[in-house]
Amino acid sequence: MDQESFKNTVFILKDKLFRLARRILVSEDEAFDVVQDILVKLWEKRMELSEIQNIEAYAVRMVNNECITRIRRHDRRESYKQSQEIQLTTEHRVEDLKPIILKFINKLPEKQRMVIHLKDVEDYDLKEIAEVLEIEEGAVRVNLTRARKKIKEQLEIFFKNERKEIKRTTSINASK
Repeated sequence: MDQESFKNTVFILKDKLFRLARRILVSEDEAFDVVQDILVKLWEKRMELSEIQNIEAYAVRMVNNECITRIRRHDRRESYKQSQEIQLTTEHRVEDLKPIILKFINKLPEKQRMVIHLKDVEDYDLKEIAEVLEIEEGAVRVNLTRARKKIKEQLEIFFKNERKEIKRTTSINASK
């Protein structure tokens, strides 16, 4: 594979790979490092890439594996989550829901987080997700359903608490 074909088949995936790595690692710097490392590895293997049927799935799997390796090696997963904590307060407006939903997604078990990211953010179909994660399509469906259900439950609790706070604030202001 020459430089031009590498650029047209592999390098164009860099943004997608970055989003995936950032979703897993949360840290943009760490995600950038992972993508750079994977692109270098793919460049070094460029002559072997013609034997691979789905280069995109192969690259995504490499990013996934590298991210998991880094998490395990450095045992930083909790510090990543803590550094990205979002303070839930009653001042949130509708446009502030995206970070709240992302926080809920980041708290999901790893496989559910990967499946929901690949399906709802990267728009992969179930077969592609199964191939990337090396699991059955049925397992993809189960993990996606469980992830969405958990996010929905957390949002319902969040909105219930918001309504309580609004009622409390309204009753305090009415009594003044």
